[in-house]
Amino acid sequence: MDARWSIRPPGDAEIVRRLVEAIHVPEVIAEILISRGIEDYETAKTFFRPSLQQLHNPFLMHDMEKAVSRIVHAREHAEKMLVYGDYDVDGTNSASLLYLFLKRLGCVVDVYIPDRMKEGYGISEAGIDYAAGLGINLMISIDCGITAVSQVEYAKTKGIEIIICDHHEPGSEIPNAHAVLDPLKPGDLYPFKYLSGAGVGFKLLQGLGEYYGMREAPYEYLDFVAIAAAADIVPLVGENRILVHYGLKIINENPRPGIRALMNSSNLPYGDLTAQQIVFVMAPRINAVGRLGDATRAIDLLVSEDDEAARKFAQILETENQNRKVIDEKTFIQAQIVAEASLEAESNHPLILHQDDWHPGVIGIVASRLVEKFYRPTILLTTIDGVAKGSARSILNFNIYEALKRCEDMLIQFGGHKYAAGLAIEISKIPAFKEKFIRIAEEMLNEDMLIHEIVADAHLRLADITPRFIRILKQLAPFGPGNNRPVFFANEVEVFGEPRIVGRDHLKLKLRQEGVVFDAIGFNLGQQMAQIAPAGARVDMLFTVEENTWNGSVFPQLKLRDLRSSGDARTRDEVFLRMETTKTNSLSHT
Repeated sequence: MDARWSIRPPGDAEIVRRLVEAIHVPEVIAEILISRGIEDYETAKTFFRPSLQQLHNPFLMHDMEKAVSRIVHAREHAEKMLVYGDYDVDGTNSASLLYLFLKRLGCVVDVYIPDRMKEGYGISEAGIDYAAGLGINLMISIDCGITAVSQVEYAKTKGIEIIICDHHEPGSEIPNAHAVLDPLKPGDLYPFKYLSGAGVGFKLLQGLGEYYGMREAPYEYLDFVAIAAAADIVPLVGENRILVHYGLKIINENPRPGIRALMNSSNLPYGDLTAQQIVFVMAPRINAVGRLGDATRAIDLLVSEDDEAARKFAQILETENQNRKVIDEKTFIQAQIVAEASLEAESNHPLILHQDDWHPGVIGIVASRLVEKFYRPTILLTTIDGVAKGSARSILNFNIYEALKRCEDMLIQFGGHKYAAGLAIEISKIPAFKEKFIRIAEEMLNEDMLIHEIVADAHLRLADITPRFIRILKQLAPFGPGNNRPVFFANEVEVFGEPRIVGRDHLKLKLRQEGVVFDAIGFNLGQQMAQIAPAGARVDMLFTVEENTWNGSVFPQLKLRDLRSSGDARTRDEVFLRMETTKTNSLSHT
């Protein structure tokens, strides 16, 4: 899919100069920092040296005091508690941190993860019945529950009180639970609104730590928060950046047995694990057991204290992930054919696809892959017990949760975020829902939003990629939404030697500019081979600067986001003219 290239305007020349002098970084790094709101020494210090002291007081979150008091009461009276999680990475990690901390406090506690196939997402009546059967007095939902209005009332009939810890968008009515912790709840004054489910759980741990005089203890569970936040694609800014920074530090310095076993089984490096490796390597394995069966197996791994038991659990996750890949690929091929036929009829509308036998465990992944391929808001539905259930994924600037909310009269249930959501609908209503959703999308979308855009942070010469530049660039991590790995633009770069295709359509080549040569790889860019042959051709490119490890050695590598033949008219229109305009604007400030 053709992408539009864009380059960020350079920062004010005087501000750039001052920041370069204040923190001694290359001008390109200073421009990137300024584009992210970091313009002086103090904000740069906070960014580069995140501190746990910068975390907000947990009691600023509405209902925190009520939640802590209720758990203290349950502990003192030996009431039975149940941590009720979700089957994804955030849900299993947040359930694990809450379970382990409550056990540490001496609470009588168990964990329950709903069955994706039978119960679906969130608190279910079946889960409440399970809790009642165990004699549970207090249920703590984590990473779910904010829309469980009727379920909370049902739990009361069973004598069960509920504390909700969630980070999803609330519905029109807040459940009448004993306490509801969710920074997105209307009227909640908690300063940071983008926590993961595990992040909300961590704030509850902080509240309990304050009460019991164990202020430092919650920090020992930040490895779970880091994995959850990275995998759930929450913005890695503010409080999340601090939590992930320190969580990665725990994983890299002293991983707990379950996480160490998972790193071993997936060949992840010790000492230098990144948020991206969590997203692309670790998270799919944790997710796989919930997609294809019982997600409690992920909990078993994460809370394990025995190395041998952890190794066996990790192998289960590895096997299930391989099985998931097979189902994923088969479903993607089928869905792609249906999507292409749909877009032939109307190229600008969202994709809403339903097939009875698509595996419910992979439709979220496949929906994301379709968005990547066609750049359209996408909803994939399958049939479970006579009801269509599915996943929705979006494109930049299109709030798919809000679009679903405008269709809620047609839905059995829905919930999620701006860019990802889940839903259930009666099969007979799918045609009418599709018609209404497309009409709403046409109101919310414009033609410009349907063009995939790759934004470059700055123009960069290959000669500027020095060991010092790479060291400073790494300090901008952890990378993720709100603080993405910087993308650079370079022009008139020579293809050096013979490029080749490796793996599944990945382009591998060497690039030379002003005598400086770098290895480069472009994942899924094999179709660009024709543009860069023969050797010696000149290209313009968008890329990131990363490090690759091979046979124990670490070396820099350019990871291509896109490339074109030098002189391509699109590049002139999209990049060069804008560069000249912004250059002129920048000079006018001096």
